[in-house]
Amino acid sequence: MPYEYVVKELKEKLRNIRDQYKDKSETSPIEFVTGRVKPVDSIQEKMVRRNISEERLENDMEDIAGVRVMCPFVENIYEVVELIRKRSDMRIIEERDYVTNAKPSGYRSYHIVIKYPLELINGKKEFLAEIQIRTLAMNFWATLEHSLNYKKNGNFTSDIELELEQMGQKVYALDQEMSSIRNKILNCKEK
Repeated sequence: MPYEYVVKELKEKLRNIRDQYKDKSETSPIEFVTGRVKPVDSIQEKMVRRNISEERLENDMEDIAGVRVMCPFVENIYEVVELIRKRSDMRIIEERDYVTNAKPSGYRSYHIVIKYPLELINGKKEFLAEIQIRTLAMNFWATLEHSLNYKKNGNFTSDIELELEQMGQKVYALDQEMSSIRNKILNCKEK
């Protein structure tokens, strides 16, 4: 149950960032925020796969509580990262930049592992949580790749793996092109 509270509070705080931009009539780097608590069967599978004991679960599994922030443009990802770095209500433990350094599969996203202090009725306790920050296009690719991978347990032929990687590259190229168009529009407005 505490992880449900962590996700709920993180979603609210990140949505508040988006709303503050809108209140100032500025474009928000956050399009929308989602979150979830990892299902018990997924936790158990990961415990076996990574050899994590039940006693070490809270310290060794960083994504039981997970939040995703979807951004319109690649550069917004890094704006959101900076906003999170400046916060005093969570402590960053680790950052993984899969935007600049895509996984071999073609996956791109920025992951931040945090320790989040949760006020419980019996006192404060810190919980690990993962915040994933990506563009809408990256989320499209990751969602479809995950659904394909889920059915096959990652047992793809090398030609399918190559196709997925190439599609990941095309999605990133699309993101870059959209950023370029956005910059041209912004430059026209300034003139």
